[in-house]
Amino acid sequence: MTDKKKTTHPTIEGIDLFCGAGGLSYGLATQGVHVVAGIDVDPACQFPYEANHKGAKFFLRDVSTIKGDELHALWSPGAVRLLAGCAPCQPFSSYANTATVDKAKWRLLCEFARLVSECQPDLVTMENVPRLQEAEPFQDFLEALQRGNYHVDYAVVSAANYGAPQQRKRLVLVASRLGPVAVPKPTHEGPEKWVTVRQAIGHLEKLTDGQASRKDPLHVASTLSELNRARIRASKPGGTWRDWPQHLVAACHQRESGKHSAGVYGRMEWDKPAPTMTTLCNGYGNGRFGHPEQNRAITLREAAIFQSFPEDYQFVPEGGEVTIKSVARLIGNAVPPKLGEAVARSLYVSLPIDGRAPVI
Repeated sequence: MTDKKKTTHPTIEGIDLFCGAGGLSYGLATQGVHVVAGIDVDPACQFPYEANHKGAKFFLRDVSTIKGDELHALWSPGAVRLLAGCAPCQPFSSYANTATVDKAKWRLLCEFARLVSECQPDLVTMENVPRLQEAEPFQDFLEALQRGNYHVDYAVVSAANYGAPQQRKRLVLVASRLGPVAVPKPTHEGPEKWVTVRQAIGHLEKLTDGQASRKDPLHVASTLSELNRARIRASKPGGTWRDWPQHLVAACHQRESGKHSAGVYGRMEWDKPAPTMTTLCNGYGNGRFGHPEQNRAITLREAAIFQSFPEDYQFVPEGGEVTIKSVARLIGNAVPPKLGEAVARSLYVSLPIDGRAPVI
């Protein structure tokens, strides 16, 4: 009998800049990346990051105060070094005018590029809003990678094509100094393979607006006004406020300027992925965030599940107060873990071994 040679995989050690609640770190870790640190300036991120990433250290720091030598000290000698991150994207969101945005707001992406230049990590990945690729800072980021002799690939992808129950389009970049690398190929491409709202949250406890689950403090629905209760009762899954009786339609939507704003006060559809989760995703009037069947907006837990966080992901300490606005912000700003998983798999392919991630 011939002995099969056991394959040895290099260890990828990751540092997650702008780590937030830890969505990217969680996805990377599920595929065998050893995430050693998460860095964020928001104190609200510390508990969820530390609670769900036992092997990583959280640093409450502004990245502009960090030097490359500090990051080097966090990586182990001989490890494959990954620098990952999602710089806050508000300047490049669909609500911002990219042409007039204050250049000072580009600072965080510029700091990311600076740290890449100072550290020269083996691998780099970045996730952000699609409009970023139209902006000057993104071109500067690409030039920094080119100077560092990285293989680079980037594309706008949908999280639904990687198993997240959510239609969320994001710009994903991967870069490697170790070999060619490519944006991950979809694993759930097309309506037949997408994870639906029903599959994601259909099993959860039923609630009314203003009610919270006794088992899960994050499964809590915002209280609706009497007017919005009437509106959601008149709403159809996948429909718009145009389905309502005239007396329920908001004054702004009755004006010519508001007649085309049909993406608010809507219900989701059971057999499609959810829409993009935002930092206001728990509010019925902020988008298509109405539950498909129950007369309420989605809960924080449902929003986290749509982002592809596991159902037991901790955002607040046990017995601690749930600050809805703060948790909604953490959830809406997160990188979907399923997208992080896909990125990790693509990075392993660039490694000079056999292109396979370790079995977890």
